[in-house]
Amino acid sequence: MAVYLVTGGCGSLGRAVVHFLASQGHQIGIIDMALAQKMPDAAVCICGIDVADKTSVSGAMADIVTTLGPVDGLVNISGGFLWETVEHGSPDQWDAMYRTNLRTAVVASREVLKHIGNGGAIVNVGAAAAANPAIGMAPYAASKAGVMALTKSLAEELRERSIRVNAILPTIIDTPANRRDMPDADPSGWVKPEAIAKVVAFLLSDDAAPITGAGIPLS
Repeated sequence: MAVYLVTGGCGSLGRAVVHFLASQGHQIGIIDMALAQKMPDAAVCICGIDVADKTSVSGAMADIVTTLGPVDGLVNISGGFLWETVEHGSPDQWDAMYRTNLRTAVVASREVLKHIGNGGAIVNVGAAAAANPAIGMAPYAASKAGVMALTKSLAEELRERSIRVNAILPTIIDTPANRRDMPDADPSGWVKPEAIAKVVAFLLSDDAAPITGAGIPLS
């Protein structure tokens, strides 16, 4: 049984990951800006906090470790999306996407290193769109490209501690929000949160020991 931390664990993807990891017998600490929801008994929720704020995340992790013990892995799911063209958009939205998608991963990854032992794992959620963004996706894609850069650099930084750092790069995830925002799209080809959860669990496990610094496409 392992102890895993999940940022953004109250969202659609986060809940799928939390429930799957809990079904495997692991204990989960959830850190999220959203309010706590119904979660497995194995989960400890510290919610309603700013996941991009170092002090808030540091305190949340310390509280979780006090309850659950040392951390074996971190999953950085906390994030968001907006559609906005460069011409008609605002630079402030670029800052917002950076803070939501990249800074949250940086803060959580930095703080978890106080609690994770050698041989642990970090899994970040990037995006396939970062490599080939469509119109209106520049702020989002740029922030997710930053997640991939963080993944590769941190993997090298932590190699001597045998802490693996990888990213998943999903296409459109089949969530209620995406179905609502794209009512005319066909969701049959979208990647399911439950399928993503299984990949995340693999990357956290010892079976993925040889893998670090990778971006795993999911579609």
